[in-house]
Amino acid sequence: MKPFGKNHIIISVITFVILFLMNYLGNDLPDKLQRALLTAFAGVVGLTIGLFILNRAKDDKNPPQNFD
Repeated sequence: MKPFGKNHIIISVITFVILFLMNYLGNDLPDKLQRALLTAFAGVVGLTIGLFILNRAKDDKNPPQNFD
């Protein structure tokens, strides 16, 4: 999956909604909106960084030698 492609945007939106709802509905503290937004945004950023790392190593022509 290519970062910032159509599939990445769809999965990012789904991830954001799921994380936001899990944190917003399950929290009784007064700042639950800010916590839910921050957690959902951090989840999408982590997903994007992971896809960058995965996509960077995808077309590697020189894999590590003697890899078991």
